Amino acid sequence: MSKAIGSISDSIPRRFRKQAEQPPLKPSEYPNVITPAKIVWQTDDTGNSVPVSGEFGDVYFSHVDGLAESRHVFLNGNQLPERLAILAAYQCFTIAELGFGTGLNLLALWQLWRQLRTTHPELITSRLHLITTEKHPIPLVDLTQILTLWGQRAPELTTLIGQLLAAYPPLISGCHRLNFISDNFTVDIWLGDAAESLAKLDTQLDSHSSNQPAHIDAWFLDGFAPSCNQSLWADSIFAQVQRLSHLGTTAATYSCAGVVKRGLQDSGFEIKKVAGFGRKRDMLTAVMKLAKDNASVSSEVNKSKESPILPNRPTHIVAIGAGIAGLMSAWSLANRGIKVTMLDKDAPLSGASGNPRALLAPKMTPIHHVDEHLHTIGYLYSSRFYRYLNQQAAIHATPPILEPTGALEILVKSNVSVEEIADYPYEMATTLTTAQAEEITGLSTLDLSTNLYLPQSGLVNPQAIKNIILMHPLITFQQLAVTHIDETENNVRIIGHIDNDMQGNDIKKNDTVTLDAITLDADSVVICAAYEGHKLDSRIAKCRTIRGQLSWFTTTTEQQTHLPKIPLKYSGYCAPFLAQKGDAELNTMVEGQAQFLLGASFLDADTDTGIRPQENQQNREKLITDIPELDSSLPTDTDNWQARAGIRTQTIDYHPLVGLLADSKRLWTLSAMGAKGYALAPLCAETLADMMLGSFSPLSAAMIAKISPNRARVHALK
Repeated sequence: MSKAIGSISDSIPRRFRKQAEQPPLKPSEYPNVITPAKIVWQTDDTGNSVPVSGEFGDVYFSHVDGLAESRHVFLNGNQLPERLAILAAYQCFTIAELGFGTGLNLLALWQLWRQLRTTHPELITSRLHLITTEKHPIPLVDLTQILTLWGQRAPELTTLIGQLLAAYPPLISGCHRLNFISDNFTVDIWLGDAAESLAKLDTQLDSHSSNQPAHIDAWFLDGFAPSCNQSLWADSIFAQVQRLSHLGTTAATYSCAGVVKRGLQDSGFEIKKVAGFGRKRDMLTAVMKLAKDNASVSSEVNKSKESPILPNRPTHIVAIGAGIAGLMSAWSLANRGIKVTMLDKDAPLSGASGNPRALLAPKMTPIHHVDEHLHTIGYLYSSRFYRYLNQQAAIHATPPILEPTGALEILVKSNVSVEEIADYPYEMATTLTTAQAEEITGLSTLDLSTNLYLPQSGLVNPQAIKNIILMHPLITFQQLAVTHIDETENNVRIIGHIDNDMQGNDIKKNDTVTLDAITLDADSVVICAAYEGHKLDSRIAKCRTIRGQLSWFTTTTEQQTHLPKIPLKYSGYCAPFLAQKGDAELNTMVEGQAQFLLGASFLDADTDTGIRPQENQQNREKLITDIPELDSSLPTDTDNWQARAGIRTQTIDYHPLVGLLADSKRLWTLSAMGAKGYALAPLCAETLADMMLGSFSPLSAAMIAKISPNRARVHALK
C-alpha cells in the first residue's frame, strides 16, 4: 500500500497478543501447508548479525553486503536500470523471483523503481509487477528483526521496509497480492513449492481475448545454492521458466553451478558468465534466444528508445452495475489508467451491496485446502485493500472504510472444527479461552469453550467505499437503464434510457440523445448486474436468487451494556456500530447514534425487496435461538426496527462469474458473489483487470477455470 499500514498484531487486543504471537508452526503432515523458516543468526564480515536458513544451512544474502549483492546480481544482471527507464506509457514489466527470502531483492527493486519514476516522469503510468515464490517464508517477527537491521544499515530503505512489513501476509499457502498503489507496483507472493506455484500461473493462452499471452520479462534466480537446496534448480523449475518466458526474457543468478548452466541452456536461454559479487568470482546472466519459431535473438537486450506497441489496450470501459462488483471493477481498471463509466438504473449501492455495514470475516476451511480456497485469499486481500482505503479516507477527512473490530464465531454453523483450524497462523484465526471470549464479547452464560476468534475481521462501510471510489478522476457514474448491448469488431455500443425521475444524470457531450434514449460507445463492457446480468446477455448464467433482509435498531445506553461488544458469527451475524457521516444517504439512521445490526433472512427464489416486519422478527429469533442470553436485551417489538432487503445472486457451485463471455472479445462479467461480495469483489476485480490487460492474475489457472462464466456446470439452472 502507498503508506505504511499498522501491522497485523495491531488488530489483536493487547491482552490477547501473547497467544497470537506464539512461535512458528510445526511442520504439517500436509505438503501444501506452510512450514515457516527457522532463522539462525551469524556475524558477517563487517560484524553485523545476518540470518542463515536453519533448513538449508545457507546464507540469505552475502556476508559482505547483501543489498549491494542484490543490486549487482539481479538489478544490473538483468539490466533493469536501463530497461525500466524506457518503458512505454501504461506498459507493465513483469519480474519473477525464485526465493523471496528476506525481501531484500524486492526492496532494492522497489527503490530503483521509485528513483526511475522520479527522474523519468514519463513512467508515471507504467507498471512494475513482481511475482515471487517462497516455500519456507520467514515469520513476521523474524522478518521484522532482519529488516529493522537493514533499515539501520541502509536508511534509504526505511520507508519501504515499513510498508512491506505492514502488508506482509499471514503464512498461508497460495498467492498474496500486495498493491503499492501510489508507486504502480504490484507484488504477488506465492507461498508454497516454487514449481507448483509457477505451474499455477495462467498465461491465458486459451482466452478468446486478443491480448498477447502473459509472460515474464526478467527472472531473479535466487534460491539457496544447488548444493543446499536442489529443488529450486530442478528440471521442473526450468520447465516453468521456459513456459513463462518469451523472446528476450532475461535471467540472472549468483550461481555458476553446472546444473544451473544446463538448465538455462536446455530451456532456450543463451548464458553468459560475468563478474560476480564479493567473494564470488563469477555469476550468470542469460537471455531467452528461441522464439516459438526457433528464431534466434542477440544476447543483448534491445535498448532502443522506440516504445513497444501495446496492442488492444482499452482506453474506455463501461461497467454496468454500481454495486460492490461494479465499484471494484471500476477501481481496478482505473488504477491501470483506463477511463471507466459506471452505469446503473438506480443510484450506486441501491441493491444488495448497500447494507449499513458488511462483516468482513473469513469463511474458514481446513488449512490443507486453503491455497485454492477463493474466500480465504479474497478475504486476506480485501483486508489489506480496505486498510489502504482507510488511509485515503483519512486524507479526505471522510469516514473510514474498515473498522477493525475482530469477530468471534461461536461455531453454530461452521464448515470446520476448532481442531481443523489449529494449524492456522494465529493472526488469521485462533481459539480464545472461555474467560477471554467472555471478556471480549461481553457474553456471560453462553458456552464459549469452543470458539473461533478472527482478529483481522471488521465492519465494512459501503457508503464510505462508494465515496472514495467515485473520487477517482477516471471513474464517472451515469444513471442509465441499459436495454441493449451491441458488440462489434472495434467496440461495444450500449443503448439505454433515462427515466424521467432519474436524478444526477451525467450526459457527455458526444453522447447521442434522442428523447430519453442514450447511446454510449466503449472499448469493452463489464456486466456487474447480479441476477439481471442474464437479461442483458444470455451467455451469463441464470443464477439462484436469495432474498436477505438485514435489521437494525438504535440502542440505548442500557442496552449497549448487555449487547455483544464485537461482531459475532452464529447462524447469522450481529454487530454493534456507530452511525457515521453519510450513512443516512443509504439507510435510515442518525449520525453519531449507536446501532445494533442483525440478520439476515434467507428466502430462496424471491426477488422482492420490500421490507417485511415478520423478517425483522425472524432475525431476532435466529439470534436468541443461538445466543439465548440476549433475549432480555433485545427489544421485543421489532415493528419499529429499520431494515433493508437485497437479492443475493449465487451460482449452483457457489463460485462467482469472472471473465470473458464465450465467443466474445469485448464483453466480460463479474457477478454472482452471493453474500460474500465485500470479501471476494476486490480480488476478483484485480483478476478481471489482469485478464483484460494480458497480465498474470493472483489466482491459479485452476481457480480461474472454476470462476469462468463459461463453465458448463453453472448453466444447468433453468
